[in-house]
Amino acid sequence: MAKIYRLERDRLDNIEQRHSEQKSDIFTDYWFKQKKESINKNIIEERRKMNRVLMIGAGGVATVAAFKIAQNADVFSEFMIASRRKEKCDDIVKAIHAKGYTMDIKTAQVDADEVDQLKTLFSDYQPDLVINLALPYQDLTIMEACLACGCNYLDTANYEPKDEAHFEYSWQWAYKKRFEDAGLTAILGCGFDPGVSGIYTAYAAKHHFDEMTHLDIVDCNAGDHHKAFATNFNPEINIREITQKGLYYKDGEWIETEPLEIHQPITYPNIGPRESYLMHHEELESLVKNYPTIRQARFWMTFGEQYLKYLDVIQNIGMSRIDEITYEAPLADDPTKTARVKIVPLQFLKAVLPNPQDLGENYEGETSIGCRIRGLKDGKERTYYVYNNCSHQAAYKETGMQGVSYTTGVPAMIGAMMFLKGLWKKPGVWNVEDFDPDPFMEQLNIQGLPWHEVFDEENEIKD
Repeated sequence: MAKIYRLERDRLDNIEQRHSEQKSDIFTDYWFKQKKESINKNIIEERRKMNRVLMIGAGGVATVAAFKIAQNADVFSEFMIASRRKEKCDDIVKAIHAKGYTMDIKTAQVDADEVDQLKTLFSDYQPDLVINLALPYQDLTIMEACLACGCNYLDTANYEPKDEAHFEYSWQWAYKKRFEDAGLTAILGCGFDPGVSGIYTAYAAKHHFDEMTHLDIVDCNAGDHHKAFATNFNPEINIREITQKGLYYKDGEWIETEPLEIHQPITYPNIGPRESYLMHHEELESLVKNYPTIRQARFWMTFGEQYLKYLDVIQNIGMSRIDEITYEAPLADDPTKTARVKIVPLQFLKAVLPNPQDLGENYEGETSIGCRIRGLKDGKERTYYVYNNCSHQAAYKETGMQGVSYTTGVPAMIGAMMFLKGLWKKPGVWNVEDFDPDPFMEQLNIQGLPWHEVFDEENEIKD
């Protein structure tokens, strides 16, 4: 639409030029002036609407993303935060304004489980892009609403059903043709891992390898939040992920392991060696598809002994269960009476564990996340390690959140920026490595997640 307006303005400029060479009159001059002002106004309005973003979610990651959006108001001209509890959105806005940012941020209430509610909100606000930072269970309802209302889509984690601890991209990839036919872009997995891990891999393939053969994504949180047990993001999602069976790719096959069965010490920059556990992680699925020369792909994450001990107890006593159980409980307004209710043990556990959003103030240490890649360049073997270290305290001072939220929220904002600038924009459903990694990598250095490279260092990770 903006292109049409610009063409119309150019046509008027040509007419006006010819008119100026002839005899002028006040009425024609006035008509030209009014017509050009109207076209200019339409171009500005169209450009403004193209930068209208709606973010769903009000947790730690959403808080960081909102701060970074407010810091880049030249790109994000209009912004709304929506969540099931509007007061949480309002709290984020207050925190942003308390830091001196003046962006006018709107808030709204929406249940992301309900497509009709989402459609009503999207139709009313008419965002060009919806940033989904809600729960993975809600990916498909939000994608359905985007299709119905003509909105583009971005998320940080792939879909998983609420009643099964299992995640893969097939459910969202199935939307590819529908987004293509609608002329809409859907960007999947734009956090850190998945997200930056895919960007790192794409950058390595573009600049440093002719052929990549081995990929190890390594994720270490060497921080200390001074809690006996806490998770760094939504406890329900975190515990479901960790207690699943491991999965890795080797020589064209997916190999399943028992949960946390395979582990080894891996050395992380500025941290040292930490015991790291092989897990299933969704970006492996898209990376081996997009880079078929990869013969082995694995994901590793660190856990402390105390964390694993508590996790073992949680599993043994049944608190990691995701099925419903019936429980007889006293009524809140009349304890002498009881009612039979259904609860999910893991959801109940989430309610009593520390809120990940409240961990930042006393969090010490740093995270280190990167990709260790092996392959060939100019016929010679090469190793490449690209990584970021993020300080929990630096993240807290900037956004009030800890480093794990920061490393996910910043890339979500950058992905949205890539879309709004037209750098990552094509109809269909895509993973981040399907786009040019260079502008994203440039923004990582600008927006608070600087990256570092190590070439041809001996690879310590065992095959």
